[in-house]
Amino acid sequence: MSTSIDDGSAAVSSGTVDGAQTTKFSRSVDMAYRYCELLARSHYENFPIGSFFIPKSLRKHFYSIYAFARTADDFADEDFGEGYGEQQRLDLLAEWREMLRKSFGGRATHPIFIALGETQKQFHLPITLFEDLLSAFTQDATTRRYQNFKQLLDYCRRSANPIGRLILLLFGYRDEQLHLWSDDICTALQLTNHWQDVEIDLRKNRIYVPAEDLTRFDLSEEDLKRRQAGDGFRRLMAFEVARTRNLFNSGQPLCFSVGWRLGLELRAVCHGGSRILDRIEKNQYDVFLRRPTITFTDQVRILFVAMIKGALRQS
Repeated sequence: MSTSIDDGSAAVSSGTVDGAQTTKFSRSVDMAYRYCELLARSHYENFPIGSFFIPKSLRKHFYSIYAFARTADDFADEDFGEGYGEQQRLDLLAEWREMLRKSFGGRATHPIFIALGETQKQFHLPITLFEDLLSAFTQDATTRRYQNFKQLLDYCRRSANPIGRLILLLFGYRDEQLHLWSDDICTALQLTNHWQDVEIDLRKNRIYVPAEDLTRFDLSEEDLKRRQAGDGFRRLMAFEVARTRNLFNSGQPLCFSVGWRLGLELRAVCHGGSRILDRIEKNQYDVFLRRPTITFTDQVRILFVAMIKGALRQS
């Protein structure tokens, strides 16, 4: 089975185009952005892609970043494709990394990288943020256990934090303090997802709860696999939820230090993450019985609270 990635040239060269080279290139770029948009809209994520609150002029750039990250994340997933083993998925990620480097050098052929290359040039995005994402995706394909919280934070630094920094750069924010606050929020969101999906990850033989935390509460990996929320497990999850809340709180100043559009989006995202933590607590930390999720009513409430808090800060 071949693991080579189709360059997608048909997606950006089909249709009638002007004979002039510049017009042809412009057409190719437009079609590449459209390709990324279609890919983004075909996935449901708790991520502000195409949100009403993102200015229309920026949306195509969000799509290009999302398409890059979504595709690489799919490569890393053990459920990707039929019959793709670990080494084949690693090969795909390696090829994706090489295509990234070519795109930053102006030699892109795949539609995602044609669009991403244009976004990178317009906003001066550092390649290191994209390389960090690929590093985390590669780690997902090979690493299924974490010994301590420091290791998990390092994973979050590469798997989640680059997205927040890229969003700030698209909005023109380069101040390091804003980026540090963003790191706290993104890490908290990633951790929330881990605690929300303990049972789902177990099905994939993946455990994000650090081994040192299991030991702290007299638990073992076998205890997790029994999928029973005993007293020790409830205390463990209460501990993880509490320090995740601390990270959300630490990053809160960012929500009131940026423009109203992005600030509202960030407040809604933070409230959404906190709401999932609330659900975990309400379920008495039994993430095995039911996966805590955000309902439509929750979404309305989250948006309302985000708007009210923004208005109060400005009054």
